[in-house]
Amino acid sequence: MTLNVAVGYAQALNGREAGLQATHYALNRLGSATPSFGILIASHQYQARDVVNGVSGLLGDTPLIGFSSPTAITSAGLHPNSVIVALMIGDFQVDAQWMPSYAQSGRETGVQLSRQIAEKEDVRALFFFADGFNGDADQLCSALSSDSVKFLGALSSGDLHTGHSYQLAGPQNGSGALAGAILRGNLQVGVGAAHGWNPVGSQFRVTRSRGFWLRTLDGRPASETYAQLFGYPAREWAFPPLSHLARLYPLGVEQGDQIMVRAPIRVEADGSFRMNAPVRDGADAYLLVGNRVSCEKAAQEAAQQALQQLNGAKPAFALVLVDIAWEMLLKSHPGAEVAAVQDILGKDVPIAGGYTLGQIVPGRDNNTPQLLNQHIVVVAFAEG
Repeated sequence: MTLNVAVGYAQALNGREAGLQATHYALNRLGSATPSFGILIASHQYQARDVVNGVSGLLGDTPLIGFSSPTAITSAGLHPNSVIVALMIGDFQVDAQWMPSYAQSGRETGVQLSRQIAEKEDVRALFFFADGFNGDADQLCSALSSDSVKFLGALSSGDLHTGHSYQLAGPQNGSGALAGAILRGNLQVGVGAAHGWNPVGSQFRVTRSRGFWLRTLDGRPASETYAQLFGYPAREWAFPPLSHLARLYPLGVEQGDQIMVRAPIRVEADGSFRMNAPVRDGADAYLLVGNRVSCEKAAQEAAQQALQQLNGAKPAFALVLVDIAWEMLLKSHPGAEVAAVQDILGKDVPIAGGYTLGQIVPGRDNNTPQLLNQHIVVVAFAEG
């Protein structure tokens, strides 16, 4: 069976109507065939239950996973406050997984998923969306390992003020969860990732870090260090817009022989940075700054990597998962990263995606996945 994909999007007064319209549009483009799998990206401003009710009313038992994002992405550009539904038909099978206790234990969730994969044959990829504000994605990644399965996904975003996002799998939905899909059968999945942030010379030592909170850099509250660099008083970094714009200026943290990008979700009232990946005490860190040109090059690089992994097959669909910092950085050129991906994949390849608080890709040396910040991830799907 030929791999066929259709993407629908809609904006409406409530989540149910937006979900209904987006699904209806995608189904119309597919014709009479029954979808094998669905991916849903919805604005956090809609109620998750309403969106699911609208979508599932038309899709029935079709395996479906999704996540919340402030702005969704298609081939046509950016869609704030919208619902996007991507439907796939092909000679492959999908087992949707709902892990409601991810926020309580990322490691245990990873162990359960690994067990599910081991019980199945011909698994090509585990594809998942987890809560970006709650839960330890580093622990999750360390508990996942396989010689043949690609692990990939993203951390859902939403309201940066309240820390609210949601995930969904079939009829189930909520916060603090993980929604996963085990992909089996005649399907190729190519993954590429890159970022457009570069060091600008400022170097720090992480002198106090506890869990997700980076307390001090060079012995001073993190906000004081940024205040000295950027000229805004330290107390102002604890309030919008600076508390969220701090994500535009992440840290490149030494981790073995790698420099990992680690970005704050927000700045807390005590001047500490709230991260979604732990940063160890004593690590050297470098201030990173991004720009549009380097981000466009990174988007092209990620698309090129994904394309190369398809071994010459033409992609039928691309899922584009972009860090929320890109939306902030490219405010004056909205959709520049989408155009850059299309330069490589072609404008005829359907695209769906959204802005996220973290990205998960297969690791370098083995297939234990890596948690990234500030990256664009392009996932290209083709027939096996």
